[in-house]
Amino acid sequence: MEPQKEAQTPGDPVEQPRGASRSQTPKEEERREGGAAPAAAAPGAETEGASADGLWELPVEPAERRPECSRCSRPQKVCLCPFLPVHPLHISTHLYIIQHPAEENKVLRTVPLLAACLPQDKCKVKIGRRFSEERDPELSTVCRKSGTLILYPGAEAANLEEFILDSPIYPTTIIIIDGTWSQAKDIFYKNSLFRLPTQVQLKTSISSQYVIRTQPTNRCLSTLECAAVALSILEKNIYIQETLLRPLQALCSFQLQHGAQIRLSKEHLLKNGFGSNGSKARGDPHATGSSCWL
Repeated sequence: MEPQKEAQTPGDPVEQPRGASRSQTPKEEERREGGAAPAAAAPGAETEGASADGLWELPVEPAERRPECSRCSRPQKVCLCPFLPVHPLHISTHLYIIQHPAEENKVLRTVPLLAACLPQDKCKVKIGRRFSEERDPELSTVCRKSGTLILYPGAEAANLEEFILDSPIYPTTIIIIDGTWSQAKDIFYKNSLFRLPTQVQLKTSISSQYVIRTQPTNRCLSTLECAAVALSILEKNIYIQETLLRPLQALCSFQLQHGAQIRLSKEHLLKNGFGSNGSKARGDPHATGSSCWL
């Protein structure tokens, strides 16, 4: 499924123009602006300067990306489609993934694998940091519906399994935030729309199988794992969880076979003081596991 992209927000980083140099000196800038050249030059400097100036005119070739599979969004040489269901899973629940823009281009992201397993009309990805009724009327309508849940841990969050037993209206939609923990927290608390749905969390004994990225704690799950557990509960079908986890297991297995290392959680590293290789633990600033705090 093709994610719905949003316009760049004021807080987004701005790319430098291609060919711009951060190490340009004032004299170089002066020459490029048509200013006066230095009064004296060493023999051959004029030729060297002309040659260097000519480099600015050379076209910059864009980095060549490896061809990607249209279904799993992985490079074609390491396509994971053999581990996806032949046909999208039949589900009645609508899933909305709120994805931080920084996650969109990460190589080992799990959302494309999740989307590839589900029907396009049941899984939608919204990319951005800030959402409002004016900016996204569809999402605003979804958040205001009584059958919508948002999966985000906290003191006010109800246990999902217990909630559906007591709720007079069975949930039809669930929202999950995709990003690092700090990114997910920023999105949740700075968007009032996300406090309109009923807030739920998961209570399960499973450990994350996304072992190639560092998690904040031993109880954190990746976005795909959160969705797998939540959908299996809402659909009352454990087969959904097994099916959604299969491509994640294949991804991690492939990476480990090609040099990746198992990443222990920040919690484990800090508790023990040192990593498994004897170096001082420093944690991964890109720790993932968007919204499930077990």
